[in-house]
Amino acid sequence: MAKTNLLQNKLAQYTAPQEAMAAGIYPYFRAISSEQDPEVIINGKKVLMFGSNCYTGLVNDPRIKEAAIEATKKYGTGCAGSPFLNGTLDLHKELEHAIAQYIGKEDVMIYSTGFEVNLGVVSTLTGREDYIIWDEQDHASIIEGRRLSFSQSLKYKHNDMESLEKQLQKCDPDKVKLIVTDGVFSMEGDVANLPEITRLAEKYNASVMVDEAHGIGVFGRGGRGTCDHFGVTDKVDLIMGTFSKSFASLGGFIATDKEITNFLRHHSRSYIFTASITPASTAAALKALEIMQAEPERQDQLWKLTNFALDGFRKMGCEIGNTSTPIIPLFIRDNFKTFTITRDLLDEGIFVNPVVSPAVAPHDTLIRFSLMATHTQEQVEYALDKIEKVFKKNGLLLD
Repeated sequence: MAKTNLLQNKLAQYTAPQEAMAAGIYPYFRAISSEQDPEVIINGKKVLMFGSNCYTGLVNDPRIKEAAIEATKKYGTGCAGSPFLNGTLDLHKELEHAIAQYIGKEDVMIYSTGFEVNLGVVSTLTGREDYIIWDEQDHASIIEGRRLSFSQSLKYKHNDMESLEKQLQKCDPDKVKLIVTDGVFSMEGDVANLPEITRLAEKYNASVMVDEAHGIGVFGRGGRGTCDHFGVTDKVDLIMGTFSKSFASLGGFIATDKEITNFLRHHSRSYIFTASITPASTAAALKALEIMQAEPERQDQLWKLTNFALDGFRKMGCEIGNTSTPIIPLFIRDNFKTFTITRDLLDEGIFVNPVVSPAVAPHDTLIRFSLMATHTQEQVEYALDKIEKVFKKNGLLLD
């Protein structure tokens, strides 16, 4: 008797992508055939890129590319092992030391991706009788780390300090309590209330971990992030960052004290059992860190563009929520229409990212518009004009 493939039969019921493709509005895996710059090539056509996370605009900087090439020449293309065994280079240690100095923490560990940082840190630090307290809009990597942990999990309403305090009040005062939050929330661009979070942490003897993936390169002195911006670096126990955004590379780090890194280096599975980041990625991140500190005008330009775009969207009548950052959500509140607008904007030469359910609730679907320091004001003006045209066409703005 032939075997029935139950797994294939079950998964074949998932047809949402095929339905979007049939309707001509499938918006994912759009192949880019050029560098990731403010202008990219898709299907042989020039398109303005407003979907990148490289806020510093360094991803195509010739100095960073040269650093990556030279590191590859010296060390090869990979490490062929985890940092726990044969995968630690002197270049890795140099980057860890440089980031520790930059962030203002005692020690740093480098992971292969930012996702693996949150996965490996959040799942490892606390025990069965301890607590992880997290914002309901934290990044998926934090959620996955929390799911792997044996600790008690308490969710608080998004950026709601009253809700956070209520959850802290539920905790045994003698057990470890770890509050985990994004510094800048990646979909809607709003900023965590770190002054109040750290105040509550002190009141209830809790520890704080902040994901600075979208804060570094944007906020703080020399782009050090939201913790530096609010002056709470010393009150935040763990600061996470990724190299895949402002650092124009790939990988991630956790910055904290040596007692914590000592434990993580010997227990964090996504660190111990994953190959180290490549020499090229390491050198690229190190060079990006150098440039970010030497060229503060990049950060200044990013904020000029951000304020210009925010003002333009408000005048246009777009619903942009509580953002105050280079991440600007344009709420559509309909899955199908979000896909349609994404397609229409690409036809007009504007690349943006759709965010639909289940990533957000169906009534919260949005277009994610993000800026780089290397955009020009003329490019932003062009994008605003095309977005207004497409939004009016789709009934989101009045003529």
